Amino acid sequence: MKAPGAPLATRYRGEPRTPRIEGGEDVHNDAQGSAGRLKRLDGLAYLLDNSIPIPGTGARVGLDAVIGLVPGIGDVAGTAMSAYIVMQSARMGAPASVVARMVLNVGVETVVGSIPFLGDLFDAGWKANARNMKLLHATAEQPGAARRSSRAVVFGAGLALLLILAVIGVVAFAVVRAMWYWLTGPGGPGGW
Repeated sequence: MKAPGAPLATRYRGEPRTPRIEGGEDVHNDAQGSAGRLKRLDGLAYLLDNSIPIPGTGARVGLDAVIGLVPGIGDVAGTAMSAYIVMQSARMGAPASVVARMVLNVGVETVVGSIPFLGDLFDAGWKANARNMKLLHATAEQPGAARRSSRAVVFGAGLALLLILAVIGVVAFAVVRAMWYWLTGPGGPGGW
């Protein structure tokens, strides 16, 4: 079994660095099996984010942006395919901080992508799957650097979420207090 915090990639007697699973669910459990899985995930990410060229421009979009145009079902299907990449990355031994950053990328794409039409434009530019594969490759090449940068992003996102929740709490408290005062204070309906 892979020890917590063990690197995704290891080097054996001068061999090139390749993603390697140290145990777990991979039936191949060798560098070739992990490299094959990484190649398949690269292909899926390319299909979802960059497979369709836009004529007359250098821009590319993927199947994710196209199926996202179908209300409701398209966003769910795109998120499911993105979640598959994240799950496989976790199975390959990506550190928890990198997996959390991948989940954050998919979450941003899902939440903003759910806005009709404008969300699909965002989805075409955000490319969460390509970002996630870049993270996975960075983890394989330089595990410590990818882990540190991912921790910083996840920490920042958590801090931002706490700040947003605090603001929502303060606003909710102010609204409830104003309604209470209106109902019970002088001149209100209950203040006869």
